Amino acid sequence: MLDPALLRGQLAATAQRLQQRGFVLPVAELEGLEGERKTIQMRTQELQNLRNTRSKAIGMAKASGGDVAALMAEVAGIGDELKASEEKLEHIRARIDAIAAGVPNLADASVPHGADETGNVEQHRWGTPRTFDFPVKDHVELGARHGWLDGETGAKLSGSRFTVLRGGLARLHRALAQFMLDLHTGTHGYLEINAPLLVNAESMRGTGQLPKFEDDLFATAVGQGEAASKRYLIPTSEVSMTNIVRDEILDDATLPLRMTAHTPCFRAEAGAAGRDTRGMIRQHQFEKVELVSIARPEESDAEHERMTRCAEAVLEALDLPYRRVLLCSGDMGFSARKTFDLEVWLPSQGSYREISSCSNCGDFQARRMQARWRNPATGKPELVHTLNGSGVAVGRALIAVMENHQQADGSIAVPGVLRAYMGGVAVIA
Repeated sequence: MLDPALLRGQLAATAQRLQQRGFVLPVAELEGLEGERKTIQMRTQELQNLRNTRSKAIGMAKASGGDVAALMAEVAGIGDELKASEEKLEHIRARIDAIAAGVPNLADASVPHGADETGNVEQHRWGTPRTFDFPVKDHVELGARHGWLDGETGAKLSGSRFTVLRGGLARLHRALAQFMLDLHTGTHGYLEINAPLLVNAESMRGTGQLPKFEDDLFATAVGQGEAASKRYLIPTSEVSMTNIVRDEILDDATLPLRMTAHTPCFRAEAGAAGRDTRGMIRQHQFEKVELVSIARPEESDAEHERMTRCAEAVLEALDLPYRRVLLCSGDMGFSARKTFDLEVWLPSQGSYREISSCSNCGDFQARRMQARWRNPATGKPELVHTLNGSGVAVGRALIAVMENHQQADGSIAVPGVLRAYMGGVAVIA
């Protein structure tokens, strides 16, 4: 959530910056609401003061034996008007808060302006796409052997965009996740977290999934009617890990707090129809190794670069060519102020496809969560900065390994760093 001061004292400038993100701020409505809020708030305070003054007068009149009937009637009338004024003020504040909850983060000054992905800027590339001397197969064809990648059974069990993995591919998928966790905890210093997959609405609001993206979420409910208990399946473990610090004041010595988790993720909206509906590129259920950092504000830019390098290290260890892209203002996620995407080379498509997204959210999520640290320089609680990134998406890493390390006979060479997790298997044949 943006600093409320921006929507009060810098409304026009904030609206202009939000236009760079393709978001139209309802300036006229906010101006009207803010003017009405000020007027009603002043009247509310006047009524409160008047009620207090008249109540004291009643006490003094009673003490002196005077007639208090008229004063009592006046206080009753003030009370009715005050209650109505307070209710109206609360309604206006709720409307302002509802608008604010749907406003995305402001783009960092270093973010290029652009309406969509065509405005993104490539930062660098690593690795050279392999030249094949045989017809390249995509991951669906490669996985069809032995039925090890089975979308039909997934659809029978759950519907479209679910997949069953078997045998060597199921083991390779598990090996990838274990390798990523070991790399991030052992080499990169992240604390491994095992957190809930079901979270409450407050957690979803804290990281910005609610209220704007409720239609993109899977939800469950236990019980019926008003007594029903609603929980949401996480779209990413960013939600669970980031909310660990919700309503907390962290000690300076604990920062930066770096966490990682391997979890299933669930998304009701899996993208537009087209090539991504084939195979495992876009699924309703997928697995990801997530990275989350809670940082001091002055260190978050450096932490963003560090986090992105940790994700890049995964792809380099797997010998997967990739490129880093700086997203433009119109292509960033709701809570992000700056995002780097890592795109891995897929031979079957002859193009780079997203496999990781690393974002610095600044104090946007922290303000929603009231996540703070005690600044030793001031002794006061201040908002932290939150960052998150994929380190990396396990299913897409599986696809990339299959396609980039395929052999002429349709077998798949296992990258060296994974063989210890595969019982020494060098080739999935």
